[in-house]
Amino acid sequence: MLIIEPIDNPPSPAALFRSLAEKPCPAWLDANVDAVGLGRFSFLAADPFLKVIAVNGKIIEENCLNGERRVGSEPFFPFLDRLQKRWRRPKESGFLPFESGLIGYLGYELGHQIENFPQTTLNDLQMPDAFFGAYDALIAIDHLDGKAWLVSSGLPEKTTAAAHLRAHQRLAELRETVARARQPTKKPLADPGRIVTGAVPLSANFSFTTYRQAVTRALAYIAAGDIYQVNLSQRFRTPFTGSCRDFYLHFRSLSPAPFGAYLETGYHCIMSNSPERYLLIRGDYIETRPIKGTRPRGTNPDEDAALGRELLHSPKDRAEHIMIVDLERNDLGRIAAYGSVQVPEMQILESYANVHHLVSTVAARIRPGKSSCDCLVNSFPGGSITGAPKLRSMEIIDELEPTCRGVYTGSIGYFDFSGDLDFNIAIRTAIACNHQLYFQVGGGIVADSDPADEYRETQTKAAAFVKALNRQ
Repeated sequence: MLIIEPIDNPPSPAALFRSLAEKPCPAWLDANVDAVGLGRFSFLAADPFLKVIAVNGKIIEENCLNGERRVGSEPFFPFLDRLQKRWRRPKESGFLPFESGLIGYLGYELGHQIENFPQTTLNDLQMPDAFFGAYDALIAIDHLDGKAWLVSSGLPEKTTAAAHLRAHQRLAELRETVARARQPTKKPLADPGRIVTGAVPLSANFSFTTYRQAVTRALAYIAAGDIYQVNLSQRFRTPFTGSCRDFYLHFRSLSPAPFGAYLETGYHCIMSNSPERYLLIRGDYIETRPIKGTRPRGTNPDEDAALGRELLHSPKDRAEHIMIVDLERNDLGRIAAYGSVQVPEMQILESYANVHHLVSTVAARIRPGKSSCDCLVNSFPGGSITGAPKLRSMEIIDELEPTCRGVYTGSIGYFDFSGDLDFNIAIRTAIACNHQLYFQVGGGIVADSDPADEYRETQTKAAAFVKALNRQ
């Protein structure tokens, strides 16, 4: 069963978030800007009935209703497939892309399970390889029509009477959440005084010298013909004593994005302002939208337009982009119906608050007999943040980067119990734990890359996080 109740004159998403976030494991899939129709729906949920954590080769299932805990050892994606099928149910609303299911993240290092090569980087943050909550009740927001709904499914109850009772109980809890969000407050929705104070001291997992050495090594692999390009990243760290919720509300206001996300796992707090879709599945339709090529926004309309044109017509950026589109076409081709892989959008310009991006859409129809998890296994992690060829690029990333990426360049999103899903590429993403804030930035290394320039580019990309931390 599924109960959908409209919210009259819904409070702002930020107010709903503040109200809901007092419950365990709050999650917000935040379509904060509608770029070419991508950011229509946002979803807020909390208090899952089940938590799933993949860590150190084990999978932990925590039943949040009775406290039971099960630990198993198996590859994560086959487990995820079985979990989704355990609760599988058809869509009922006819208009909501997400009704009930899993919200969480797939860490980048899950790619080792798919490609079957050893992980040698240090997991110093003790990030789980994956974390998901199973949510039976949520708030859905349609930004296009300005509408919102309470959604309650009655899961995990299996009898009609028990599911009916739980669905109405959870619906009543959501009504209370909305009522709290309507209450007037003198506190700003993003109180900058609680974010951080003073200057922001940054440290990194590379020095200037070691980053240049890593780029030089990557260039040697390119010259030897191992790869055409590779995405090399650098992680930054700063002391953090503020509120993750306030930081996220402030950060999203500085850099709105269609695939933002906020997750509290009980282990880490994850805050993402991603502009990039990794994978969308609707029935038998599948889509990925790789980003490759970036320019800053201009200081005036003429400069801004010139920078956009420069990106659109840059031979270097276009060549790199085509490599990644070809990689994504190959990935989707593994699970697509014969002849269905298409590129309906090729190298279009998308503009956000701070940057222009070069973006393409690769789409297909899923071959009969292939599941959503089959699609994940054949395309994860996204090609735009690894390189080409993908496997060799991932091996080189593992060799050159000193620490695990964790959620960075993995994916955050939802997996509806119908089998539909939508995940981002977790770039522009911060992780808070142990009174520290971590964020990671990267860039594509190609044959004519300059090591010093590549290092400076990582510093430039880190500026958005520094700006948020300094409350600018």
